[in-house]
Amino acid sequence: MRNKRLIIALLAAIIFGLIAALSVKQDLANSQAYTRNLTNVVVAKVDIPLGSRLIPEQLEIAQFPANVAPPGAVSTIDDKLIGRVVLVAMQPKEPITETRLAPVGAAGGLSSVIPEGYRAMTVKVDDVVGVSGFILPGTLVDVVVTITPPKGSGQEERISKIVLQNIKVLASGQNIDKPKDGRELDHGVRAVTLQVTPEQAEKLALAGSEGNLQLVMRNSIDQADEQTHGANKTTLLSGDRAVIAPDATQPAKPAPAAPRAYKRLVPRATPVRDTNATAKITKEPAPPRPSIEVIEGAKKKTVDFP
Repeated sequence: MRNKRLIIALLAAIIFGLIAALSVKQDLANSQAYTRNLTNVVVAKVDIPLGSRLIPEQLEIAQFPANVAPPGAVSTIDDKLIGRVVLVAMQPKEPITETRLAPVGAAGGLSSVIPEGYRAMTVKVDDVVGVSGFILPGTLVDVVVTITPPKGSGQEERISKIVLQNIKVLASGQNIDKPKDGRELDHGVRAVTLQVTPEQAEKLALAGSEGNLQLVMRNSIDQADEQTHGANKTTLLSGDRAVIAPDATQPAKPAPAAPRAYKRLVPRATPVRDTNATAKITKEPAPPRPSIEVIEGAKKKTVDFP
C-alpha cells in the first residue's frame, strides 16, 4: 500500500515537473521573440525647447516594439542627427522623428519655425494691445485697426475694423516657445511676432503706420471667417443687444433676432342679418307630388300620392 502511494507521488511530481519545464521553455521562447522584435528609437532625454539644435546630452536610445514604433523615427545618434533644429518642443521620452525636425542645414531659432510661403513680422504692443500679456507663442489673434478713412471715400469719421483674422503668434518678445507653466506670463513683453503671408504683411505695415493696432485673442478651435462692417461713432452710439455669455466648452448660440413690429388689428363691426328674410330668400319651393286622374262614372278627379 505504501509503495503504491509512493509511486503515485513520484508520477505526480514528474508530471508537474514536465509542465513547469514546458512553461519555462515557452516563456523563454516568447521572450526571445519579443526581444528580436524590438527596434532602437532615439528619444528625448530632457526637455528640448522649440527652435534649438540637438546635442548628444539631450538624447538617448530606447527600445520600441517594431509594430508600435512611430513612422520616421530616428534609430541612431550620429552626425546626421546632431545639430538638427527642433520644430516642436519635446518632453523626456518623446521619440525623435523626421517630421519634428527641420531640414538639414536649416538655421536655428525663429526662422526654422516659419512655414514655407509665410513671413514673420513683429508688432509693437503694450499691456492693452497685447491682451495684458496673455498672448503667448502658438495662440491665434485677430488684428483690429482704428483709422481715419481716406478723403473722397464718403466716410469722415474714424472707423475700427478687423483687417486680419486667425493670425498665429510665433514669438512673444524673445521667447518662441510656450512657458512650461501657463501661469508664468511675461507682462514686460513689448513686441509680438506674427506669422503672416506677404500680402498680410503689407496690410499690417500700413495699418501700424496709419492707425492704432489692437490684438484680439480667439479660441484656437474657433477659426471661422467673420466678416464685419466696422464700427464708427454712429454705429457705436446705436447700442447693442445683450446676449447670454457662452461657455468655452459649448458652441456659441446665435444672437436673438430683433423683435418684429406688429400692427394692432381693430375688429370690424359685423352687420346684423335678418335670419327670417334670409330664410325666405333661400327657401326653395317643394317639388310637386305625384298624382293620378281617376274617372268614376261621369265624375273625374285627381288623386295625389302620399
